[in-house]
Amino acid sequence: MNDPTNDPRNLHVSGWDTPDSLAQGVAREIVELVAGVQRDGGVGDDGYARIVLTGGGAGGAVLRELAALDHAARVSADSFPVTAVDWAKVHVFFGDERFVPAGTTGPTARNDELADTELLSHVEIPAANVHRVAVPGDDGPADGPALDAAAAGYAATLAVFAPDGFDLHLLGMGPEGHVNSLFPHTAELAAAPGTSVVAVRDCPKPPAERVSLTREAVHRAAEVWLLVTGEAKREAAAEVVSGEDPEQWPAAGVSGFRRTVLHVDAAADPR
Repeated sequence: MNDPTNDPRNLHVSGWDTPDSLAQGVAREIVELVAGVQRDGGVGDDGYARIVLTGGGAGGAVLRELAALDHAARVSADSFPVTAVDWAKVHVFFGDERFVPAGTTGPTARNDELADTELLSHVEIPAANVHRVAVPGDDGPADGPALDAAAAGYAATLAVFAPDGFDLHLLGMGPEGHVNSLFPHTAELAAAPGTSVVAVRDCPKPPAERVSLTREAVHRAAEVWLLVTGEAKREAAAEVVSGEDPEQWPAAGVSGFRRTVLHVDAAADPR
């Protein structure tokens, strides 16, 4: 295994005891990062922080902790100053989205609805600052032209609201090393240069139809943080540290242009 301290990705491994401590610690670090961007400037140099959210168990837990921190900051604001996020100056994006109707429940539910439930409905963020992937209509199959239009529309959204990239891209990871909807040895990993968003039609994990940011889009984030919990993901986490086979382990091929952090609980820690 390569020494991460010599990794050109500037990879850092941040270990946490439990999934709960990971969610709590990462949420606190997000608050510090976003508040710093709003105070000192970030990729957009306009006082707005641009963050990409992820779904999954670890991603949802982090969002829930962010909502709790925001509530605590507002409650205590009159008593003593605390670091807090100005949600009016945050643009939120999604690393991938399941191309299913709003209100879909279960394991194929949309990531934006998880974000609404755990975070966005609890903080004062303008609806216009939450940039969602279009939902499928009733006039055609989910894998038809509407999917391509949704991907093209989201690419246009990124060009307008994140022309210089992101301050933070959060990523979950599957046990086979997928990130966003980029799975091992799939065409989406080889998106043409200049492509920020792809339509996914044959995702190995249901639903088959999705919209995903590409590796190139991920690399335009100043910070990329992978949120990894559970023993089933330890092997993939080790491959992230080695960085040797990003086609087999897509998570091994993503990085932020300033820093990449692998957040792991004890069960997933490859060290």
